[in-house]
Amino acid sequence: MTRIPCSIPLGIALLALAGCGNLQRLSEVGRPPAMTQPGDPTQEASWRPLTMPMPTPQTAAPQANSLWRSGSRAFFKDQRAATVGDILTVLVNIADAASLKNNTTANRKGNESLGLPNLLGLEATVIPRLLAGVDMNNVVGLSSANGNAGTGEMKRDETVTLKLAGVVTQVLPNGNLVVAARQEVRVNAELRELAVSGVIRPQDIGSDNTVRHDRMAEARIAYGGRGQLTDLQTPRWGQQVLDIVLPF
Repeated sequence: MTRIPCSIPLGIALLALAGCGNLQRLSEVGRPPAMTQPGDPTQEASWRPLTMPMPTPQTAAPQANSLWRSGSRAFFKDQRAATVGDILTVLVNIADAASLKNNTTANRKGNESLGLPNLLGLEATVIPRLLAGVDMNNVVGLSSANGNAGTGEMKRDETVTLKLAGVVTQVLPNGNLVVAARQEVRVNAELRELAVSGVIRPQDIGSDNTVRHDRMAEARIAYGGRGQLTDLQTPRWGQQVLDIVLPF
């Protein structure tokens, strides 16, 4: 009978615990991360059509001897993105800074004293025999002191500046556009992934076919990556599990 080395089942178990993410990293040993193939964002499994509150549709009545149509947003047609498949540039310029500092100090002191100088006349008969040598005017005394001091400080400073092209994936009934922009940049063995999505108004698209991120509703902005540098900065999955399950 052929014996199976103990190291083989152990290795299989470790690979199973590692998951698909680590298997992909193992397959990329010795070469840089592979870029994903460009494609239609609407064909991805995670893509879903967006539904937003819409105003009541209004039909514009034709006007005789007039080149202007009621409800139009422009007189002349331009080259800005307006239909599904059109491309426009999304400008992301985030510069957030926050500073918060709190100081709290609390002190409390209390004193209580209780005596039984008179108790239905028993203080002269029964109680002296039970409590010989006890001062009935000072039977119970309580004293408490409490002090609390707390200091909290939080500082945050974030700066993200991106410029990437996106595509219109959907035109909502009220004319707003759903935009999705993705970009991948690989430098040596590090792959940077940029993604922006949201809803914009056609009026907010500039004459140079650009739109700012602060004019984008339901904006989702992601800037990350994967590769050797990201692996060094990411805790191992075992350490992440321990950080979640350990109560101390």
